[in-house]
Amino acid sequence: MNKYVVRTSLVWIGILAIVIAGLLFYRSHRVAAPARANSSQPTAEQPVAQGPTVAPASKSTGMPGMTSPPTAESPQEPTEMTLTPVQITPQRMQSIGVTTGMVEYKQLSNDVRATGNVDIDQRLLAYVQVRFPGYIRKVFANAVYQYVRKGEPLFTVYSPDLVATQQEYLLARKNQKALSASTVDGVASGAAALTVAAEQRLEQWEVPQSELNKLKATGKPITDLTINSPVSGYITEYNALPNMYVEPSTRLYTVADLSRVWVYAQVFQNDVGRLKPGDAASITVDSYPGQTFYGRIDDILPQVDLATRTVRVRLVIANRGLELKPGMFVNVDLKAPLGRQLVVPASAVFQTGTRSVVFLDQGDGNLDPKEVVLGPRAGDEFVVLKGLKAHQKIVTSANFLIDSESQLQAAAGSFAPPPPGAGSNNAPPSAQAKIDFTTDPTPARKGSNTFRVRLTNASGAPISGAQVAVTFYMPAMPAMGMSAMKTTVTLTDKGNGLYEGQGNLGSGGSWQTTITAQQNGKMLATKMLHVNAEGGM
Repeated sequence: MNKYVVRTSLVWIGILAIVIAGLLFYRSHRVAAPARANSSQPTAEQPVAQGPTVAPASKSTGMPGMTSPPTAESPQEPTEMTLTPVQITPQRMQSIGVTTGMVEYKQLSNDVRATGNVDIDQRLLAYVQVRFPGYIRKVFANAVYQYVRKGEPLFTVYSPDLVATQQEYLLARKNQKALSASTVDGVASGAAALTVAAEQRLEQWEVPQSELNKLKATGKPITDLTINSPVSGYITEYNALPNMYVEPSTRLYTVADLSRVWVYAQVFQNDVGRLKPGDAASITVDSYPGQTFYGRIDDILPQVDLATRTVRVRLVIANRGLELKPGMFVNVDLKAPLGRQLVVPASAVFQTGTRSVVFLDQGDGNLDPKEVVLGPRAGDEFVVLKGLKAHQKIVTSANFLIDSESQLQAAAGSFAPPPPGAGSNNAPPSAQAKIDFTTDPTPARKGSNTFRVRLTNASGAPISGAQVAVTFYMPAMPAMGMSAMKTTVTLTDKGNGLYEGQGNLGSGGSWQTTITAQQNGKMLATKMLHVNAEGGM
């Protein structure tokens, strides 16, 4: 372990111990208030006291920068520890894994991820019906999800009404030819009008133009009229059966064009406010690794699912290769544009629960904590609304360790030492042994480690037969969702003053370490230091 790091850690641990001792001392020893400067002799208005006069407890403890605990008469809201600028050596910054980055402007889009299902675009559905009553003769398309092209025959139909209308049309055409040379007023024009009326009736019944051309060419009525598909697509429903009687209200076929599909994404209601119709959307499917389908938001449906608290967002996705099938499960990525924003990496923000702090790197190991106001998170970055400027250099990792250093320095700066001799009766006895602590591997790591202690007396001779224990403690970090961790390892006497044992560290980071050595019920030595373990949280 780096001797400089150990020595620096010992200094800070000593300062923290002094702060804690001072707080405990002044909480347990409420001293009597000093007599007034001009009242050393008793007067008539000031009778002689029978014992030491204790002044009423005041809000101040008498120590600069320290106040007494709040009472029922003077409630005080708990406040967070003040953060102060920190100065850390380059070696220390390297050992705790400090990295830096820049505050900068970026064009952002807020990603909203969800899941969804493919559905048919109802705007591309086509329905096949006839405009006249009749009987189906032959059926050519007779399976659900059979693919048909536009103009491809579906079935033939015989209709007595249609045959009668065709005969009227042929007779009108014959009379028109016969009366076209008539000199009587209105005869020729009347015959032509009857022909046009009969032809328009056939067109209104949606008789295909090819059938009308065939009727004109042959001069014979068509008994079995062929009905063709109006679009290209897949048959999703059909009711056409041979010899079936049909009417204009009968839906015979439903044909879906799947060149464009709908995707219904299930978006949590907290994210819906960031989306709007027209925003870009993309989907991926496990069936096609590495392939992305693009589209846009068509509509945000006005209903929340009470069970899942999600809102259905309808997307329009191009499906030219017909790879997306109705009912298919997909992953959805929605992008809500945020414009040009000032951003910092999410790892640069230390969130205490009531405030967000970023550490500015002022150079030469000087780190200045800065409270910021954050906007929405976009991926791995936070939008900064207040507190920072572009091109400032910031710390992007190990912020919780730097925060601990900052709070420790703030506590040390506000502490005033007790008067000389105060609390001397409670001072711990001087250490009777020296503790040298090492780890294998060096530095320690997350997981299994071997810990060694060499115990020697004041003259450097090894001490055997002692009970040596090493306790590792890491305080809770609510901002990171981590509870406090504690591990105690009892070391085995290996002889010649060497003690060794194995233990597991549950996380990387800085561990508060306490080493105790006892012999025959008597404390020989205690040592406190920080052990920085490698590995993730």
